[in-house]
Amino acid sequence: MNTLISIVGPTGVGKTSLSLSLVQRFGTVIVSTDSRQMYRLMDIGTAKPNEKERSVAPHYFINTLNPDENYNAAKFEEEAEALLSDLFLKNSVVISVGGSTLYIDALWNGFDDMPSIPAEIRDTLNHQFQANGLTSLVEELEKVDPVTFAQIDQANPARVIRALEVFRATGTPISTFRKGKKKKIHPYRLIKIALYDEREVLYERINQRVQEMVELGLESEVRDLLEQGYSRDLPSMQSIGYREMADYISGEISYDEAIRLIQRNSRRYAKRQLTWFRRYDDVNWFQAGENEKIIQWLEKQMG
Repeated sequence: MNTLISIVGPTGVGKTSLSLSLVQRFGTVIVSTDSRQMYRLMDIGTAKPNEKERSVAPHYFINTLNPDENYNAAKFEEEAEALLSDLFLKNSVVISVGGSTLYIDALWNGFDDMPSIPAEIRDTLNHQFQANGLTSLVEELEKVDPVTFAQIDQANPARVIRALEVFRATGTPISTFRKGKKKKIHPYRLIKIALYDEREVLYERINQRVQEMVELGLESEVRDLLEQGYSRDLPSMQSIGYREMADYISGEISYDEAIRLIQRNSRRYAKRQLTWFRRYDDVNWFQAGENEKIIQWLEKQMG
């Protein structure tokens, strides 16, 4: 039976390492469920697998978009399912890996058709954001759709505004448009694996990872994007690491403050990811770094 092994977990926990181990064991390919790694020119801040890692096996949904291209989880679901149908013609096992909860939710559970949004609602929300900032919008989202509030990056204006657009247009939270856990029937076996680590260990790893990104040239990467004309207001540029460094480059905060905020926001994001993955009772949890143990467990599950 064709099998999709879906590896999830918080940022910095070691998902890439496990995915490469599984690829080598099963001789297969990797489908990314990381919405940020889809963007070209954004390598360091997204912790994108490097060329050596990508040479181990084909990687899909990496470097497929320019930073100013629009994309969403519903479109990802459609394209990912079509891709999997093709990949399973040659592979009995496929690995998906990433931590973008909306994209993972789309792959696991699917989306109902999203409603169209009147232009005036979108314009009103964007004007409110420009005039008053993000805080009031985030507070509104927490009241009207606490499920989505807990899942998304609350410092990302595009995500917050999108959720409020749907609520104001329909009176229904965007979270209700996602299909229930049992509604999407997959034409393949889906095995969900989540990695965890002790909070102190994970947070220290995240802090160190941010330092490594800085040393690799995160500031230069953000400067290059801005110099090429990519606006700091683009959804892609609102990703953690890019927005804080753009704030430093524009003179709004200090260099040390930018690094502190990237570390803090990354830790908060990891906490939200863990909360989201723990909602599912069919996720199989493993200690980070136990790659061989996971391989042995998978072999038993797959016969």
